[in-house]
Amino acid sequence: MMNNGLSIYRGKRILLLQGPLGPFFSRLATDLARIGAEVHKVNFNGGDWVFFNGPNAYSFRGQPEDWPNFFNGLLENLKIDYVLLFGDCREYHRKAHAIAKAKGIEVGVFEEGYLRPDWITLEHSGANGHSEIPRDPDFYRGMNLQTHDRHVRVVGKTFAMTAMWAIMYYLAACMLWPLYPHYRHHRPLSLMEAIPWIRAGWRKLFYSVTERHVLDRLIREKSGNFFLVPLQVHNDSQVCVHSPYADVCEFMVEVVASFAAHAPRDSLLVIKHHPMDRGYHDYSGLIRELQQQYGLNGRLVYVHDLHLPTLLDHATGVVVINSTVGLSALLHGAPTLTRGSAFYDIEGMTYQNGLDSFWESAREVRIDTDVLNGFRLYLQRCKLINGNYYKRIAESDMATGLMWSQDQLPHCDTLSGRRIAHKPASLLHSTSHQI
Repeated sequence: MMNNGLSIYRGKRILLLQGPLGPFFSRLATDLARIGAEVHKVNFNGGDWVFFNGPNAYSFRGQPEDWPNFFNGLLENLKIDYVLLFGDCREYHRKAHAIAKAKGIEVGVFEEGYLRPDWITLEHSGANGHSEIPRDPDFYRGMNLQTHDRHVRVVGKTFAMTAMWAIMYYLAACMLWPLYPHYRHHRPLSLMEAIPWIRAGWRKLFYSVTERHVLDRLIREKSGNFFLVPLQVHNDSQVCVHSPYADVCEFMVEVVASFAAHAPRDSLLVIKHHPMDRGYHDYSGLIRELQQQYGLNGRLVYVHDLHLPTLLDHATGVVVINSTVGLSALLHGAPTLTRGSAFYDIEGMTYQNGLDSFWESAREVRIDTDVLNGFRLYLQRCKLINGNYYKRIAESDMATGLMWSQDQLPHCDTLSGRRIAHKPASLLHSTSHQI
């Protein structure tokens, strides 16, 4: 039986732009066609084409400045009702979003799951810093948590599948480049990208040896007396678009300077490298410079592959730019401060009084569990779908392998019993489960 989560698209004309690496958008088109939607797709490079080609696929081969006219023509000629895309900060998507919005056409933005690993995100209008998720804590205090009782299917390990789709996508994009000579990718797009991934594998082995005792030491000797700073990928749009920093280094310099000046003298600052950035950057040199500059030898620790949930359970507090790790930290009960535009930066959940005071105040911070639990429920009911872009859930009867919700929530802005100023309603609704 087809789940109600897709019914909003029945009989509609849908245009897909770029999706996640791999066949997810092709599988999504299959699910949409099954309920009577008419689906079209734009391909921008050979990787897109390999995973979606046929009579309803359109290749854009022009200059980037030609894209708005091409896109506008598709909207009019195909009489599109909905546009679906993955990542709203890509240049092609940013322009498409503006055009569709001006025409009153609905836009659905897929993103990596706000709660991981068993969720993906689908937002109406925009994701992350562009999200219309309510920021009023009272909205979440009124949630009916008794509805939060469904089972979430566990996706399991996804690295192998993700790597396979990524290799196929990038190989096709490089080999078919002559067919799309003007395409500009939001990240480096060449066979040379294999080098950082090889380097990442070597470094993972190296750090597994050199850091093998660090986690035990932190738990035994510094539990509740270290601050964790999880870094983000250097070219993440969360940093490049939704933060005040030019790069990750600028963020680190600010945090370390503040810690040196204001943190208790017996506390540590643990900076954790992002695993997906392992092959691209090594901040060891900067860490050594900062240690010497601020006299932090022994108090500034740089790690790579330590178990993140364990670190969150034992940290005094967590400082992030706007990573979803910050939301995970809150769910682990760790006081959290964001320095960029974060959709979960809400009074009662995150620390609101600035970086310099956070170091001394973190031990006294109490997270409002009513707000946090209501927020989590809202995400799972209105913004998230149980599943994964790269690996199907075996129990699902959908081509995508997703578990769409069976009960429609047409007004996510009234879940608490009152309407808010801006409507955050999503296009589709997910299952929900207490994590």
